[in-house]
Amino acid sequence: MSMAPHWPRSLFARLMLIWLLGIGIVLAVSFALFVGERDRVGRAALFEGVAQEIAAAAGVLDRLAPTERERWIDEFGRRRLRLHLRPPPEHLRPMPPDHALLKALREAMPGRAVALFAHERAGMPHPVPVVAVTLADGAPMQVRLPGIPPVPHLSAPPPGRLFAALLALVGGVSLLTWIAVRLATRPLSRMAAAAHALGEDPERAPMSTAGPLEVAQAASAFNQMQQRIREHVAERTRILAAISHDLQTPITRLRLRAELVDDDALRNRIQSDLDAMQALVKEGLAYARSLDASTPAQAIDLDGLLAALCADARDMGWEVELEGQAGTPCLGQPTALRRALWNLIENGIKFGGHVGITVEATDGSFLIHIRDRGPGLPAEELDKVFEPFYRTESSRNRDTGGTGLGLAIARNLLRNQGGEASLRNHPDGGLEALVTIRRAP
Repeated sequence: MSMAPHWPRSLFARLMLIWLLGIGIVLAVSFALFVGERDRVGRAALFEGVAQEIAAAAGVLDRLAPTERERWIDEFGRRRLRLHLRPPPEHLRPMPPDHALLKALREAMPGRAVALFAHERAGMPHPVPVVAVTLADGAPMQVRLPGIPPVPHLSAPPPGRLFAALLALVGGVSLLTWIAVRLATRPLSRMAAAAHALGEDPERAPMSTAGPLEVAQAASAFNQMQQRIREHVAERTRILAAISHDLQTPITRLRLRAELVDDDALRNRIQSDLDAMQALVKEGLAYARSLDASTPAQAIDLDGLLAALCADARDMGWEVELEGQAGTPCLGQPTALRRALWNLIENGIKFGGHVGITVEATDGSFLIHIRDRGPGLPAEELDKVFEPFYRTESSRNRDTGGTGLGLAIARNLLRNQGGEASLRNHPDGGLEALVTIRRAP
């Protein structure tokens, strides 16, 4: 039974393996190119030296009398040259005119008749080059080169071949680099996406722990962190809800005892403070409930919901106008969406006196504009007002102060159903709340 090779568990080992493989390929290709070029240059130098020796021998023989050449011919022989004063046999095969040795001979002996032949004989591993040279007086000279194999071409590789080799080398290294970088960055991208999703939905499914050892350890630590965050949020919600609920009983007792106060002015001030405490407790309980995302989303008639909200607002004497239509249902939690939109409308009435509501459809969602005619907010406070218990300087009075939880509740409720809420100062004046809610499939 054959076993597949094991991929290293460690990310460090995987990267090292990829880099070592890449370096090995680069070195192998570079070595092959180097050896080929060295062989070409060495043989070119060899042929050039042989051609110079033959040219020197021919020059000396030109200066000798024909009767003296036979006596001196053997003296000109070298280890790799065998000189004879006779023409080559007719059965020899001519070498091609572009042979590297023939080119070197013609360059060394310009103007002299030179020919190159191959002497093939049984038992010989390769043909022996034979050079035929004509001396100055027309006498033939034959030079045998037994120690030199007749390599046909020593020309430099064509540019296209070198370019292709270089391109393959660069492409291979780039591919290995991409694989290594991808292997290292993909777990980081997955973790970044998981962290972003965690901020929007703490109840999301845990990360997969598959992958290299370091990635598995990081994913496991991330899942533990997510579980602790979920537990902390749930605990905070339970504590806030318990405190808000339990405070209602002593407030009710204090309200009953305030009725026993004989001083009407003092009794009214006590009752007013108790009303403020009661409102704060109710808002605190509503804020705790707004953190709960367990209610399933469903299709909601957004046009009907906005029309009902405007009707309720007008019954309270508020100036509210509605423009545009969604046309199709949205996806959300009916009670939570109604509470979020009501809080934003109430906030606009409180600080602007008049509210205009516009709804428009976008790709996959609806955008609701809730604009008042108030003074607006400084740019640095447009996001801070969504923080729990944050109130601007202009709202720290009994008439418009509130508890500082209305906008925080609205944003929590919208985010729990896949929506979002933000504020901006309208170019034509006033403050505008922008609400995004998902379109029902």
